[in-house]
Amino acid sequence: MGILNLTPDSFSDGGCFCTVAQALTQARLMIAEGAALLDIGGESTRPGAPGVSTQQELDRVVPVIEALRCETEIPLSIDTTKAAVAAAAVACGANFINDVSGLQFDAQMAQTAADSGAGLFLMHSRGRPEVMQQNTCYSDLMAEVLDFLLHAAETARKAGVERQAIAIDPGIGFGKDVRGNLQLLKNLERLVATGYPVLLGTSRKNFIGRILQQGIPAERLAGTLASIALGVERGAQIFRVHDVRAAYEAALVAWAVRAGELPAIQD
Repeated sequence: MGILNLTPDSFSDGGCFCTVAQALTQARLMIAEGAALLDIGGESTRPGAPGVSTQQELDRVVPVIEALRCETEIPLSIDTTKAAVAAAAVACGANFINDVSGLQFDAQMAQTAADSGAGLFLMHSRGRPEVMQQNTCYSDLMAEVLDFLLHAAETARKAGVERQAIAIDPGIGFGKDVRGNLQLLKNLERLVATGYPVLLGTSRKNFIGRILQQGIPAERLAGTLASIALGVERGAQIFRVHDVRAAYEAALVAWAVRAGELPAIQD
């Protein structure tokens, strides 16, 4: 899953793809590098990021989704917590809704997903981006994340979303400290055991920077690739990344090692 941030303030690439032309150029590059899905966002969810209005988010994402849909059939995901934005994005060509709040922020999101027929990515987070890193203590992190995600998935299913249309995401960096992120990655098999596909988003994140003592997000590629390879080994199936070619190649090798044979793409 290639990340396409149409925001001025995302933690790693804010301001890089704010025009339709810039976004299309980056999208074409990620597709050429092996992206199977593009995740398009018009509101930053980095720690401390302020919210934006529904209209501002729509103004950012809709023209890009429309333009992409005119030139490519690659699946598109709308990264939003607002049901109105999700509905508009699906109406103009998005195939998935990526809700980093796990249905917490908008009571209409589950029904919107069901009515639209879109796939749904559900992520665990604690609080809005402005405050989510103010409380990173858990009595039992894995149990809380699992309970949250299973409850969110059940809410979506009761609204009419098909089980096979749902994937779950532990929310690396969202309301967790470094140790919490590492515990989630270490115990990823517990999420895989739910039967839902697991989406993993570790790309360039702060916990990697802390391990490597690297403050520049774009310089965290090696650490990102290590987390992707280990994610493959533990059963994750979808990887949300900035550096598509490197991530794709790391995942492909990890899958080959795990299977003990060449991937089908190489046959």
